[in-house]
Amino acid sequence: MKKFIVLILALNMYLGVSAQFTPGDTLKYRISLKDKAATDYSLQKPEKYLSKKSIERRKKQGLPIDSTDLPVCRTYVDAIRKTGVHVLVTGKWDNFVTVSCNDSTLISKIAQLPFVRSTERVWKGITQRAFQRDSLINKPLRTDSLYGPAITQAAMSRVDLLHDAGFKGQGMTIAVIDAGFHNVDKIDAMKNIRILGVRDFVNPEADIYAESSHGMSVLSCMAMNQPHVMIGTAPEASYWLLRSEDEYSENLVEQDYWAAAIEFADSVGVDLVNTSLGYYSFDDPAKNYRYRDLNGHYALMSREAAKAADKGMVVVCSAGNSGAGSWKKITPPGDAENIITVGAVTKRGELAPFSSVGNTADGRVKPDVVAVGLNSDVMGTDGNLRRANGTSFASPIMCGMVACLWQACPKLTAKQIIDLVRQSGDRADFPDNIYGYGIPDLWKAYQSTQR
Repeated sequence: MKKFIVLILALNMYLGVSAQFTPGDTLKYRISLKDKAATDYSLQKPEKYLSKKSIERRKKQGLPIDSTDLPVCRTYVDAIRKTGVHVLVTGKWDNFVTVSCNDSTLISKIAQLPFVRSTERVWKGITQRAFQRDSLINKPLRTDSLYGPAITQAAMSRVDLLHDAGFKGQGMTIAVIDAGFHNVDKIDAMKNIRILGVRDFVNPEADIYAESSHGMSVLSCMAMNQPHVMIGTAPEASYWLLRSEDEYSENLVEQDYWAAAIEFADSVGVDLVNTSLGYYSFDDPAKNYRYRDLNGHYALMSREAAKAADKGMVVVCSAGNSGAGSWKKITPPGDAENIITVGAVTKRGELAPFSSVGNTADGRVKPDVVAVGLNSDVMGTDGNLRRANGTSFASPIMCGMVACLWQACPKLTAKQIIDLVRQSGDRADFPDNIYGYGIPDLWKAYQSTQR
């Protein structure tokens, strides 16, 4: 355990995952770098910047450790910092540094540094913090069903049969990248969830359990393990809780936080990532996405999400809730390659009207699959179960199921698991841009690997 703590401290220091919160700064910029020529690290010694579990995950799947794994060069980060800006996060896969300041002329100075490729403003505004915890009742209703009311959303893809066979997510690690996990540490019914740690990439000084309730409800879909109250889809998995979403505004910088979060998840050895987040419009309309941008490469989040499978992780994300609005389409990172994008259906398997549709700009099928997202059973901030609508909940329901399937099929790679889930869908023969490959049958998927 001591060695693990030392590694985490090293990761925080060298991977830039510990942001310097500067509430007085009104500008934030992404500084894209040209190379990693000044690196202090070596591909031959990955233990200096990746955990043992992360390295083993790559070896198990036959994946190389490459230059994208190397941390952003400290020499470059230090040179940027010396100009007078505050370094917030770094992203090694896309090779960038995100900074904050009040003086845009500092960015012009940074742009002249020989190792800088480009700069882009990703935030302009004033930081506001005014979140208080909800009061707790903590008396959830008990039911005759072992799963509680959540039995329908679990049984739709027959993950309950995987559970009966002993595959409940044990040994699998899931990172939940979200907006906050309000009262998770206080709710009695959630106290037996296996939480490995938390990180706040928006404001490291904040209490991640006193922020948004969105991540708490998302987590409950997978992690709840209270018989006759609620059993989630991966009740015996272990979880990292990571915050990247700032609910007080909508700016590109949240994708920078998300990139830092998923890279942290990789570095500590996470197997799967659930992210019930998506972006297409921003406080600065000039940054809004267009349909042609949904190609899996335009948005930073999409590029980072696609890279995860190359590191041996499965990313599961929400398709978006714009199906009944003017946008209608999936939202990045849902357009990324090699991830599972999840649309929403009712408990009868009918499309939820708000569920965003595909395809991607380059013609790939999206969403990939669907799960219950209308009247999903989730935990509320007062300690009682409630129902919620959104692909935000279809995604973790599916993510937990995929974790159990992967536990049952440990020899498969991340990309093989993604393909197996797609092919087990009830529309796999004729996938479309509404249901994707349809409702997957994960028990059938497991049985097919045994044959």
